[in-house]
Amino acid sequence: MKTIALFGGSFDPPHLGHFGVVKALLEMKEIDEIILMPTYLNPFKDDSFAPAELRLKWLKDIFCKYKKVTVSDFEVKQKKKVPTLVSVENLHKKYEKIYLIIGADNLQDLKSWYRYPELEKEVTFIIAHRDQIEIPANFRDLQVSVSISSSELRKSINEEMLCEINASEIVQYYKNKD
Repeated sequence: MKTIALFGGSFDPPHLGHFGVVKALLEMKEIDEIILMPTYLNPFKDDSFAPAELRLKWLKDIFCKYKKVTVSDFEVKQKKKVPTLVSVENLHKKYEKIYLIIGADNLQDLKSWYRYPELEKEVTFIIAHRDQIEIPANFRDLQVSVSISSSELRKSINEEMLCEINASEIVQYYKNKD
């Protein structure tokens, strides 16, 4: 059984910050595979800007050449909000150890996540460093140097903050959304 890192999120849009997290995870010898899992709809939001299938496509385009990276359509195929614990339970059918990657900006609300005490027993958290937020000692701190917010990026879409492979397509999509 493999050890995986699950990196989920809206990826609305996927950007160099997400890419930086994946690159840092690829350096970790204990991780056999990285699974990127875009949400159909973030459990804490009422809508998304880009449709789930398009965000899934963008991630597949960006990471198609990385052998240790898999883009999963599990949550997208559910066509509803999927709590992280449900995705983790599904992955545990195939994988023994799961590292769960979250951004430091999610720490303040983490205990309000669906059945958090069970989730905490099922995964080892790795926190992607962001915005000078202090990482508690019981979490692993993933030092990443690119700090970008998808929310801020959508406000003023900047091609330089996106992966080159589909940057123009992503920029065009968000500009047409205005």
